[in-house]
Amino acid sequence: MTNREELENYIKLTGKMIYIVYHNEETLYTVARFLISDEKEKTITVTGMVPSPETDTMYTIYGSYTEHPRYGMQFNFVSCERPLPEEADGIIKYLSGVSFPGIGKKTAEKIVALLGDNCLEMIRQEPSVLYTIPGLSADKITVITEGLREEDDGMEELIRFLNIHGIGMRNLVRLNRAYGKQALEKIKQNPYRVIEECDGFGFKTADKIAMALGFAEDDERRLYAFMISLCMDLCMRLGDSYVSAEYLRENFEKQCQGLTYDYDSILDQVLFSGRLVQEDNRIYPDTQYEAETGIAKFLEEYPYEILEACDRELLDRYLLDMQKALSITYDEDQVNAIHRFFDCPFMILTGGPGTGKTTVVRALVQLFRMLYPSSTIVCAAPTGRAAKRLSELTDTPSMTIHSLLKWDLETNTFGVTEEEPILADLLIIDEFSMVDSWLFYNLLKASKRIKRICVIGDEDQLPSVSLGSVLRDLIESERFPLVRLSRIYRQRDGSDVIELAHMIHDNRVDLSALNKDVRFIEQPETGVRNAVVKIVQNALDKGYTINDIQVLSPMYGGSAGIDVLNNALQEAFNPPSADRNEARYGYVTFREGDKILQLKNQPDDDVYNGDIGILEEIIPARESETHQNVLIVNFDGIYVEYSGDNVGNISLAYCISVHKSQGSEYPIVIFPIVQRHAIMLQRKLIYTGITRSRQSLILIGDKNAFMRGISQLERHIRQTTLKRRLTAHGNEIS
Repeated sequence: MTNREELENYIKLTGKMIYIVYHNEETLYTVARFLISDEKEKTITVTGMVPSPETDTMYTIYGSYTEHPRYGMQFNFVSCERPLPEEADGIIKYLSGVSFPGIGKKTAEKIVALLGDNCLEMIRQEPSVLYTIPGLSADKITVITEGLREEDDGMEELIRFLNIHGIGMRNLVRLNRAYGKQALEKIKQNPYRVIEECDGFGFKTADKIAMALGFAEDDERRLYAFMISLCMDLCMRLGDSYVSAEYLRENFEKQCQGLTYDYDSILDQVLFSGRLVQEDNRIYPDTQYEAETGIAKFLEEYPYEILEACDRELLDRYLLDMQKALSITYDEDQVNAIHRFFDCPFMILTGGPGTGKTTVVRALVQLFRMLYPSSTIVCAAPTGRAAKRLSELTDTPSMTIHSLLKWDLETNTFGVTEEEPILADLLIIDEFSMVDSWLFYNLLKASKRIKRICVIGDEDQLPSVSLGSVLRDLIESERFPLVRLSRIYRQRDGSDVIELAHMIHDNRVDLSALNKDVRFIEQPETGVRNAVVKIVQNALDKGYTINDIQVLSPMYGGSAGIDVLNNALQEAFNPPSADRNEARYGYVTFREGDKILQLKNQPDDDVYNGDIGILEEIIPARESETHQNVLIVNFDGIYVEYSGDNVGNISLAYCISVHKSQGSEYPIVIFPIVQRHAIMLQRKLIYTGITRSRQSLILIGDKNAFMRGISQLERHIRQTTLKRRLTAHGNEIS
């Protein structure tokens, strides 16, 4: 079925746009007053996508009527096009006009006589029909087909296609940026090409387009794209850099049962293209292979610029003065860390909570400024909150790594690169356990001008959400100066949270020894919901705010899961009210005053995955220019608007996952742990969750599930070859 046939399911209107109420140049979303030509000059409001709407121009639109709660009946169109003439005289005048040079009246008459009054649409749909016209030269055929293509710049047909097949309009901008007028033509030739050529397209979207176009399930182009996608999905599932050749084949054959294909031939094509890389029995997505080999090569050759050696006597004198001024005494490990930092171009600093990492980092920055007063220092972290904390402790402007590299969301590219590098002498990266291999590789590529790099992280925390285990591999390669801080400097006397963290690290947990800042409230899973609400209420009664309190849960499902607890806490502490607007999306209701979690990086808005804000205002659809709800969220003074598709970038944040909490700290953490969570419970996850607490930790649920979880080491140790590459690349960097 063609697009044209599918439009028969919609209402057809012809008329003019007499007034453009709203038009967004990027999304092409348009609201206009439309004068219907054949209904006694009736004027209606129409909404939909159109590239460059013009007033006083005839349009044919296809769509359906809907009733807006404020503006009444409207017409939502899925297709908007300038109609071609449909009567013989009009077609002849059109074809012999200035848009088709060399096509005279006689040629136009011949085309109409042989192809009929629908000839223009026939030519648009299938240009080859022109070859049936006797005596029509190839040059004239080109003039006609190109002329019709110029009349329709490709966007209208692309919009119509995407609308009809339910493919998100945000993909329109990407396709138009990549292909321009040829977008629909190119995706019709091979819809799977968009995966490689247009960032933001995955296999599922490309496959949806292909199925709508009638591609066969065993089309070789489909199986080629599926193999690449499958390899990445298998890696993402476990965080690995590669899959075994056998595992890839096994999963491919399982998911392609009933299809006819030559597996080895498809694999050879994919390997030849470079999208997958095979090394022995390991098959890597090209990005992961490039990241591992690139990291190893960079660190083998680092530093590219040498920092002049510091005066050790002067360093020690400054260090002594600093200790006197701050009334502190650094222990042997901390002094060693400071000395190693000034001796080595690349250093790893690790340690659990309360071991003085913060104190050492502050000293490193201050001493570096004193010894190299004209130097430039850059500090970065994976999340916005971690970057803000790093900035406060170092008194140095800090930013997220994505922001430092000027990451572009739409193109998934970095503006800071080898050609446009970071201009600094010292780079400090905090919360390094969260950094994945691809991000670290791109950071290193931009760091050739940097003379000293220090990475700081807690090796006992969860690894990055994305692929790789960079901190582990750097440490285990034993190629880099490493300082482990182990002595506990309590945040304040009797800090049970820090004590519990080190108990978990040492596998010697005794909850009975913790009676100040850590409580374990035993509760059946069915009672967790009400107990959490009660605990939060008690904290609020003591003067804490909702932002001081963070509930963490390992899973979304179940009565102690993220979804249920978010709904319960919202109902208790931000219930429906006549003076608070709300908007419902699926099963989630957002309400003014809600605590909001950012789920994805939005660099243009300076908000990042894991940031938490407050929903300040909801502008209802009936009052907004776009006729869509607009949600305005305040992230510590940064106001971001959400509407349409990007509302999916936020969720309620009364309860969040442990993974989303990484890089953040909260005065009070409430952490439900029940048997239903067993599949997720392991030492690193529990350790990461409890170390988010700065003052008080309340564990609630099943104590046996907690104890089993902390005894459970990683169920799957991430498979990478970065350690091997680092080791193979030679001598220790010191």
